[in-house]
Amino acid sequence: MDIEHFQRIDGQGQPVAVPSSEGSRLEALLKGEALHRAFRPKLGADYVQTLHLLFGEGTRLTQVIDEGEIRALALWRVFHTTYCGRCLEIDDLVTDEGHRSKGYGAVLLQHLEEIGRKLGCPTLALNSATHRTRAHRFYFREGYAAIAFHFSKDL
Repeated sequence: MDIEHFQRIDGQGQPVAVPSSEGSRLEALLKGEALHRAFRPKLGADYVQTLHLLFGEGTRLTQVIDEGEIRALALWRVFHTTYCGRCLEIDDLVTDEGHRSKGYGAVLLQHLEEIGRKLGCPTLALNSATHRTRAHRFYFREGYAAIAFHFSKDL
């Protein structure tokens, strides 16, 4: 796994070292699998293979670590759009159910906003399913606005 696609921060947003050996990085990645699957139950059967595919397309993973445990994580990417130019978009953002409302999600958003600024992105975007009203309240509280509908159709 390419280390540039994987980063860790603590509960205050400070960098936490990503393990240097491939085996240790794989173990760290897998520590977040249960949390990620709780949010995205349709993730591919092979979690590592799924993430490698996403990493190959430019996706990055950030984990928030506190007391040695993963409290939140986000998958995100940077790309150009016609509607807002260069954009940092969050694909997945999840905080462990037992640790919500403790600031981990806000720390993660603030960290990603700073990355977006450093990468020259005027916009940070994310999609949130319509039934996730608790998450919507959080995003509004963090200064986000609902500016569009995201439509999809199963093929």
